[in-house]
Amino acid sequence: MPSTDSCLLTTKDYTILEVIRERHPMRDEPFSAILQRKISSAVVMFREDIPANVVTLSSRVAYRLNDGPAETRIVAHDHMRGLVGMLLPITNARGLALLGLAEGQSMSIPTADGSLETLTVHEVVYQPEAARRERLKLAGVAAPDPYRPSGPGLRVVHRSDEPRDEAPNTVGAALDTGFDDPGPSAA
Repeated sequence: MPSTDSCLLTTKDYTILEVIRERHPMRDEPFSAILQRKISSAVVMFREDIPANVVTLSSRVAYRLNDGPAETRIVAHDHMRGLVGMLLPITNARGLALLGLAEGQSMSIPTADGSLETLTVHEVVYQPEAARRERLKLAGVAAPDPYRPSGPGLRVVHRSDEPRDEAPNTVGAALDTGFDDPGPSAA
């Protein structure tokens, strides 16, 4: 299990958080702090490798707020019609806090009045990635993808919040033979 300072995210979930960060106005400081904490501590994994006890988008999760009774919600990308009271969007601080946490993990977030509330994942009741793996297994298609490298996760080599050095195109330079073929459109 990851440390309490880290979270596990699918490649899709990580990408969505990056887009939210790019588009989110910085006037909501507590939300932005949670978002930055999630992105900077993320261990990014393929959906086939994410453990079944981790909250991903569209997961149904039972969680506790402080020491209260467990509540069950679906962690969603945004509000959807017809599911009032069932969804906890990641555009909400609580939904964002739960995303990427494993069963038993907690995260404290600031409230509107300046105090802290602690959310603890009690149980991941349903996770779409685990359900997909189970369907494939039942269909006899559980063989690993031979084109995907094996291993527990991906390593982030560039984040959108880091300045990008314009490195020379070493692949293009290595393949440059001096022959300048304009291609079929010139014919």
